[in-house]
Amino acid sequence: MAEDENGEVPKLPPDARLESLDERLDRVQRREAEEARTKQVDPNMRAAQQVIGYLIGGPLGGGLIGWGLDSLFNTKPFLTLVMLFLGFAVGVRNILRISRTPSGRGPGAGA
Repeated sequence: MAEDENGEVPKLPPDARLESLDERLDRVQRREAEEARTKQVDPNMRAAQQVIGYLIGGPLGGGLIGWGLDSLFNTKPFLTLVMLFLGFAVGVRNILRISRTPSGRGPGAGA
């Protein structure tokens, strides 16, 4: 029998159409499961992305908070520099924590 653009056999009784749908769903689920198996994230790449995130995010976040506090208290550039270095220290501490854990699992690495 001819199939339409969805791969469904037209003009079949409802039971046969449900079976056809079940077969197509099974094929799609098998294909997606196979693709998910081949697309697993490399743990070393995940650790590298965390390191870069901590090295950029720590100082950037600390600098922004310091800049905001400087604007609030009119102490430019003292608090910006203090918070910038504090953010860098927190980033380095998190990187050291990642390096001590097996397989690169650190804070926020997931299960």
